[in-house]
Amino acid sequence: MTCEPQPRVRESDWVLTWIGRAWAFSVSGRDRRPSRDFATMDQDSGKNSHHRLDSGHTGSMALNVFGDPLDSCSVDPLTGWFRDGSCRTDSVDGGSHTICGVMTPEFLDHQLSIGNDLVMPNPAYGFPGLVPGDRWCVTARNWLRAYHAGAACPVVLAATARDVLSILELNMLQQYAVDVPGDLRELT
Repeated sequence: MTCEPQPRVRESDWVLTWIGRAWAFSVSGRDRRPSRDFATMDQDSGKNSHHRLDSGHTGSMALNVFGDPLDSCSVDPLTGWFRDGSCRTDSVDGGSHTICGVMTPEFLDHQLSIGNDLVMPNPAYGFPGLVPGDRWCVTARNWLRAYHAGAACPVVLAATARDVLSILELNMLQQYAVDVPGDLRELT
């Protein structure tokens, strides 16, 4: 059976979204934001998986660059290779969407200059377009390109996947860290 992907289909409170290689089903409340629980069905294999934002993919704990459980990057806008709010990745993610970046005008302009338009909304894919201040799972390769061009965006290390360390050095990311410490007294 061949199924042409439809970007979004809304029936009652269920949302069905094509996320590149799988259908994602989530329950959406009146505010139309996805719930923290959702399921995906791989179109090729027909297998279903259950996901929860605060714990990564069921059955495997995604870790951040410190080796701790990976924090969610953003659910508004909904980001991630799996469109689950998390910057976790898999072997199919050629760009390695592992860095939780905080968008800046300079970074967005740089991305546009290299052909990665993160500003223009693309409703066909449920992409709202990004504005400065939004958090988004950016590819390690494009972040590195921006880093070398002097336009890297700030990084939320607690929400940046450990997998990125196979591409970048931690000290590069730490230069742009904007994590809020657990104890706010550390800010004084």
